[in-house]
This record gives sequence, structure tokens and C-alpha cells, in this order.
Amino acid sequence: MPARSLKGLHQFLTPEQQHDWLEGKATPPDADERSESLEHRFKYVARFEKLLRRPQAREVFEILRLYGERCIPIPRRTERYYWSVSCLPSTSDKPLVRVNASWMELFTLLPDPSTSLGANGGLRARFILHVSDFTTDGSPEPDHLDETFIEQCVERPEDVSHFLWKDDTFGLKVRSAASIRKFLGEPRALRAIRNFNLTHMNRGRNAYQASHCYSVADYLLGDHE
Repeated sequence: MPARSLKGLHQFLTPEQQHDWLEGKATPPDADERSESLEHRFKYVARFEKLLRRPQAREVFEILRLYGERCIPIPRRTERYYWSVSCLPSTSDKPLVRVNASWMELFTLLPDPSTSLGANGGLRARFILHVSDFTTDGSPEPDHLDETFIEQCVERPEDVSHFLWKDDTFGLKVRSAASIRKFLGEPRALRAIRNFNLTHMNRGRNAYQASHCYSVADYLLGDHE
């Protein structure tokens, strides 16, 4: 297939390389350096400094680093143009950070005022995933969700809930930094995250390039000193 007709990650990775990464068999080589716009970096400095003052900031950055290491293939080669991370995006749910690809939300970290840490001290996450990766038979039928397995992916069963989206897509809400970390470390859950991310990174250019925050991406990519 001519290179110009390839979309998304297919421009950088063969189907075999993508499959090996999905299954945790290999890590494809990434770029040594990032392509960056200083003008764009300065655009979100004020929001980033505001995020730094939030009580969840340390946990947010640590979890983002794990997410970047485990859930996005060749993140430096694809930064901004095939995935992006926004800082304090202006949406009604008032997230702290959000990772997007194509036209889709992938992962969001939000404050959790319902915890004992106080009105702004808790943390919760929202993962958008394929229903079929969490059913007992691999079907996209929501009635077949493996609830027991989902609850085993977090520290406490009450830390996880879900909502249906459309077709083979649903959202998992995970409360507490400990449960978010556990979810990111459970092999089947991690494969599901990778599978959904591959789906949308392969759909073409990221529609949210304009909201990419390089300062937050520094943490996701492990480039913060």
C-alpha cells in the first residue's frame, strides 16, 4: 500500500509491530527527540501553573507517567498529531487533564470531591474502552460484561463503575489513585486500554492538537526533571 494512503500509526508501525506492542511482546523504537512548538508551549503555561497548585497535582503527574509508559505506542513520534493531553480543559465535568486521539477521549483524570480528602483532594479517572474487551465471551454485548473481573482490577469493588456509550464503546470510572494504578497494572485491563488507543490512533490525525499542553506532556513522557 502506498505510504501516502496509510493513516494513523500505520505510517510508523506495521500491523505486526502494533500487535506485538498490544500483547506486550515488544516495544517499538520511538523518536529520540520531540517535535515541539515553543509558541504552543507558552499558550498553556497559565493553566499548567494553576494545575500545579491543585492538591492532586503530584498524583496526576505520577499516573500520567505510568499511562504514557504503558498505554501509548511511540509517544514521542506521535505527540500532539496523533494523541494529545489537555490541561484543565473547559468542559462541564471540570477535568484536571484529558488524553485524546482522533475525535475520541481516551483517558481523563478528575477531582473526586466525594472522598475523605476533602472537596478538592481526591482523584478519579475515566477510561473509554471497548465493551468486547470486558465481556465473558468477547462479544460487544453490554449484558455480557464480566463484572467480577472488572471489580478485581481495582482495590475495592466500590471504586469502579461503568456507563454505556454506543456500539462497542463504554466508559469505566475508577476512584482513588491506588485503584487507578492497579487498573493500569492489570494485564488484561492494560491490553484493553492499548487496544482502544490503537483503534483511535489509527483513525487519522488528532482533532485536539490545538489544546495540547506540552508542560503536562513532559510528565506523561517522563521528560520532567
